[in-house]
Amino acid sequence: MSERDEFLRGGMVPVVCDCGNLVLVKKNSPQHTSVQWLSDTRDCPELCGRRAALVPTCLRLRDSIEKAVRDGTLEVADG
Repeated sequence: MSERDEFLRGGMVPVVCDCGNLVLVKKNSPQHTSVQWLSDTRDCPELCGRRAALVPTCLRLRDSIEKAVRDGTLEVADG
């Protein structure tokens, strides 16, 4: 993996949203979550292609991430 790829995707875990989109996620703390979209955000029915750095939350994706933490497939970093 290149240094750039490691920076962008290192420690990230694939999570499938309930709407079917696949994203990479890293929980840096209980409050901080990094998400790397693998498809265009227009594929998300809640985000509909918004490209700003801070976009309204997709509630289904948030629920899917919380479920992955509860299931143990996504760990929260110790910080």
